Amino acid sequence: MRHAETVTFGGSSLDRAGEMRLDQAALEAARTAGDTRAVLFWRGKPLIEAGEAAALARLPMDHPVLAQTSSEQILLGREDGAYRFACELTDWVPDDLDETALGAFLDPTEQRHPLLAKSTAFMELRRVMTWLSPRDAELAATGKAILGWHETHKFCARCGAPSDIAQAGWQRRCTACNGAHFPRTDPVVIMLVTRGNSVLLGRSPGWPEGMYSLLAGFVEPGETLEAAVRREVFEETQVKVGPVRYLASQPWPFPASLMFGCAGEAISEEITVDPVEIEDALWVSREEMMTVFAGDHPVIRPARKGAIAHFLLENWLADRLD
Repeated sequence: MRHAETVTFGGSSLDRAGEMRLDQAALEAARTAGDTRAVLFWRGKPLIEAGEAAALARLPMDHPVLAQTSSEQILLGREDGAYRFACELTDWVPDDLDETALGAFLDPTEQRHPLLAKSTAFMELRRVMTWLSPRDAELAATGKAILGWHETHKFCARCGAPSDIAQAGWQRRCTACNGAHFPRTDPVVIMLVTRGNSVLLGRSPGWPEGMYSLLAGFVEPGETLEAAVRREVFEETQVKVGPVRYLASQPWPFPASLMFGCAGEAISEEITVDPVEIEDALWVSREEMMTVFAGDHPVIRPARKGAIAHFLLENWLADRLD
């Protein structure tokens, strides 16, 4: 696909400095270098510098707020030769916190820390992802995903003992059996299934009213991407898919997926929805989809901007899939 790496969270070519992760002396020097900066998170929400153009905030490593972060500083990589670390703010709860909004499909709330500039706020990444530059988006997605993994993998999966951070945050090692554990990424297929001039859309319960997107599902062990596409589409709609080809991928840190965008040609048309899997599915013509994207459709709302589903549909409409 010609524009594959222009998808949100892709295409910034971040130097991840993998050769540094085992070099403790170099890591300590990097943490104290004058141009090193911290990318700060609170409950998975990155710190954003608001303004005419929103940007991911980068704090000097001696900023007072970093005293309230966990000891697990994650090396994200080098940016123009300068090191970037992800840090998680732990010892702070805002006075006006709305717990019900956190992690919701739409979280418009912003949290401001008293030690930080008033122009900065912690914002939900799904809300701001299309506001950020490719580099900011990659740093934010990487930091959110790796910090989330550490939060849920503090104990060894082999023996249950506590594990410690290693390799600058890119490994955990068991204190008892010495087992090594690496960040988890779950493969997911998301399918642009077409038949003639129409594309297959579905919606899940709990989505905003009228929102439809491409079908998607997790890849199972021992399964190819092509087989996963055919299985997931058939399970959810009973539509059979023939030829399948890969289009583009997108890291999706909510919490730890890698989305594989694929094109599939349907060889059947009748839809029978599995209500356990999805709420509804339908065929939408190219002309009708253009109305959806223009915001003029009376019923259907498009997939979220920034998600690979929106990206694939947009390129399908523009005839840019090859």
